[in-house]
Formats: sequence, C-alpha cells, structure tokens
Amino acid sequence: MQVTVPMTMMEFFQKSEGVWFSQRAVHHFDSVQDESGESNLIVKVLAKDDPKVIEVCQNQDTDPALATGGASFSWQDNLASQEPNPDYAAILVDIPFADNPKCGKFLRNRGYVEGIPVVGIYHFAEDGVLTIDTEYERNQGQERCWFVTDDFRVRVSTVKMANGVSLMSYCSEHRCVSQATLEALVERNRTRVVGAGSPLP
Repeated sequence: MQVTVPMTMMEFFQKSEGVWFSQRAVHHFDSVQDESGESNLIVKVLAKDDPKVIEVCQNQDTDPALATGGASFSWQDNLASQEPNPDYAAILVDIPFADNPKCGKFLRNRGYVEGIPVVGIYHFAEDGVLTIDTEYERNQGQERCWFVTDDFRVRVSTVKMANGVSLMSYCSEHRCVSQATLEALVERNRTRVVGAGSPLP
C-alpha cells in the first residue's frame, strides 16, 4: 500500500492533524507492573504566528521568527464525552535546521516524561521514520514514529534513567473518521444506490 511519508516536522504535524484512537502498551524494567490503555489523541496544527507558538518561543528564549509553526497535542479517555483535560495538553514548536529541513529541534512547553519545558532534537530518515531525542533533567527519552498508511501510524519510545532503560512503550494509532466525513460517505453510498435503481431501506 502506497503512503506519502512526511519529511519535515511541519509535514508531519499536518499529516497527523485530527483525532487518533491510540492503543498503548508500556513495559517497565523494574518492579513496576506493566500497563496498557486506550485513549484519543487530538492533534491541531498551529501557524507560526499563533499566540501559543510565540509564547513557547518567548518562554524558552528563542526568536519566534525561527519557528515554522507548531502543533497542539491533547489526550482524552476513549469514548469520553467531556473535553480533553488541558493539564495533559502540550504545545510543540518546530525550529528546523537552516541547512537541512529534515532535521531540527522543537520546543515543547511540557515533556512526556517530566512535566517541564524541554527541547527535543529530531531527524527524518530517508524512509520517513521520525526519531526524536529529548534530554530531561533526570531522564533521556527517544521516540520513533512512522506512518504505515495515511491513516495508521506507529510510535515506539524508550526512557533511560542513570542505571539504564527504565521503560519501553508501543503505540498503534488509527485515524478516527470525523462526523462530517462519515455523513459524506453515507450520502455518497445513498446516491450510488439510487443511481443503480436499487430501493432504499
């Protein structure tokens, strides 16, 4: 199956925009019990002049003119009716390297592992696999993400403590069909059935 792979961070954000059903498994290399769960991941692309992008740049002493844009990431329990908890949201800002847009750094207002502002270094391989390395105060994190199809992607991450790898996680994520898209598909099918002369139920 053909898939168009992103080769810059903004292409990655744009391809990731929408709602994803995420299934996650975490393996701990200590006495902590392994865990798994399901959630919704909501991704929204932010323009480079978005106030949230500018605020993250200013808070990390970075010239906002260097940013190409960003994205907001938020999570909610699967099938939850309430809005995502803003305490678990994150803003990422893309700062690509001038000599190679496949590589760069991104500013993040809060990290996955530690809830503090962090800077990650990223690069895209020729096959479109994105690798992100993040240094925290007490941990090191690496995440890899790639699109298997346009609507299915995989994320694998590790977190290293001073004594070695402390956990590994695997996420498979399927893009959710929006209500508008679902209604359009139903209408297209209805039109096709009527055009073929078949009776509607």
